[in-house]
Amino acid sequence: MNERLLRDGCEAVALSGHLPGPVSANTVDYWMSFADHPTARRWYRAHNASVVAAYLEHRELAEAESAAERFFMNVVLCRVLYAHALVAAPRLSLGWLRFLAPLLGDPRLGMTGIFLSLSRVLPDAYPLTGDVGSYADRELGFGRMLDYGVIFPRLQQLYEWSAREFDAPGLLGCIRDGSMTYAWPFADRDVWHPRHSLTVRTVRRVLPARHPRRSTDGT
Repeated sequence: MNERLLRDGCEAVALSGHLPGPVSANTVDYWMSFADHPTARRWYRAHNASVVAAYLEHRELAEAESAAERFFMNVVLCRVLYAHALVAAPRLSLGWLRFLAPLLGDPRLGMTGIFLSLSRVLPDAYPLTGDVGSYADRELGFGRMLDYGVIFPRLQQLYEWSAREFDAPGLLGCIRDGSMTYAWPFADRDVWHPRHSLTVRTVRRVLPARHPRRSTDGT
């Protein structure tokens, strides 16, 4: 992922500086669009399109990782997609609280770090040696509420919207019936649907996932 982000970004900088050469991928076009008109939505689209392209390109490498590594690859992916949706598809991401979504997702305000942080769950050393359950049990209340209460009920819609946003139909192969399947067997989908706590049930009632109205901006 880091390599793809660096390559796409550096290519966009070179092209913006009028160096000759063709654009190598549509992900570079997204970075060029951000350079021309820097907005939060364009930044997320460029960043996440590069991330998704790297995920899809290197899926075979991901398959060779441990279960814990593959679990967190899926968690990180769904969280970066959700952060993008906060800015670009507020109704999808927060329902009736959509007026708060662009503020919460704006990468310039530092709120995104709260959504993406796994630092209190993951150890400092790699590779990960514990089982998935041991890491999931360490997740703090906010992270569990965000994942299971807000994001996971919207997963299918989120991945479908993101696939359209990035023109990346391969992303649809990373989700099945609302369960994440990137380097993860569908038969083990129960990990994405654990027994709900009272907090999670309450959040799901307050922010129910609904099919958003179809529009050009995904809102």
